[in-house]
Amino acid sequence: MPMTDLLKAEEIKKALDAFAAETFDPKKFFEMVGMRAMSAENVKKVFQVLDVDGSGFIEEEELKFVLKGFSQDGRDLTDAETKAFLKAADKDGDGKIGIDEFEALVHE
Repeated sequence: MPMTDLLKAEEIKKALDAFAAETFDPKKFFEMVGMRAMSAENVKKVFQVLDVDGSGFIEEEELKFVLKGFSQDGRDLTDAETKAFLKAADKDGDGKIGIDEFEALVHE
């Protein structure tokens, strides 16, 4: 499912542009693309798009490419940004982000 089925393309582009050179902030990004206002069901659909391997978790390797999940034009996150994103969301310390952790980060 393309992300534009869930979110507005212009909001995705605006958020990607905002973080093109700036350090990535997942909470601010999710707010900019309109995810904070989404239902838990739709946040779960976004999670499933980002969970490329379908494992039920977003692992560190998938996090690096999270912006590409929103748009082909998205940049790769740096190693530091990836680790900061993981640290912000991974509440149980297992090294990956589950759906509940993802939803908690989006709606924080």
